[in-house]
Amino acid sequence: MHTNVNELFAKLWENYLTVTPSAQKIHALLGSSQQNDVINDHIALRTFNLPQIGLDKLAAHFLALGYVEKGEYHFESKKLYAKHYEHPDANQPKVFISELLLEKCSEQLQKIVNDLVAQMDPAAVSADNFLYSGRHWAIDQATYKTLLAESEYAAWMSVWGFRANHFTVSVNALQNFETLDSVNQALKNAGFALNTSGGEIKGSKDVLLKQSSTLADEALVEFTDGNAMIPSCFYEFARRFPTADGSLYSGFVAASADKIFESTNAR
Repeated sequence: MHTNVNELFAKLWENYLTVTPSAQKIHALLGSSQQNDVINDHIALRTFNLPQIGLDKLAAHFLALGYVEKGEYHFESKKLYAKHYEHPDANQPKVFISELLLEKCSEQLQKIVNDLVAQMDPAAVSADNFLYSGRHWAIDQATYKTLLAESEYAAWMSVWGFRANHFTVSVNALQNFETLDSVNQALKNAGFALNTSGGEIKGSKDVLLKQSSTLADEALVEFTDGNAMIPSCFYEFARRFPTADGSLYSGFVAASADKIFESTNAR
């Protein structure tokens, strides 16, 4: 496992950019030339709730670096469960890990996922590079489409595997933008498409968190029966508000996160 938080996030970012080229352009668009003010608020990772690759197996890599479990979240309609983790150094990014509750899915989906994961080397989960190791199985296009018809989340995992599903710009840290609305406008002016599910901005000052996100890039996926362009990863933007004690809210809002998941839906 990594011994250095910054090194791990650098590797995650590098891997994320390979399938999310728009993120580099957005990073340059929002940052000020004078200082490095594009700060990563959090990343999100996805998995299935199988014992060998469940949420806790991903979290172990962060716990080993000092991260602490903070909140848990339930997404009934998407059949997901999630937790978020924070580092004692508040400047380090937060981590949001979700897993698909397979027992709530069809037997067909469960069988497909079990067959895919059976192709994995069990040792991969504890390897240094696990969190940015991508896909560990072969899959054909029909299987992907079968998963997609039932769960976009399962379909995404089946082709992209283990990697940051998104990084998140901390709007609070930006020098050139004060509001999430102004960030969104700059993105639209530059030609980036935003996720409008539940509105362009999810959340409000009342719940201490406002979020928006781009729609996922598309990247080439190799299937056993040819290649296809599939939605990959996206970039999120978060504006946090102070709690009663003056510190910035550090949690997540399930109702907003539910809509953020839809950033990887096919356009």
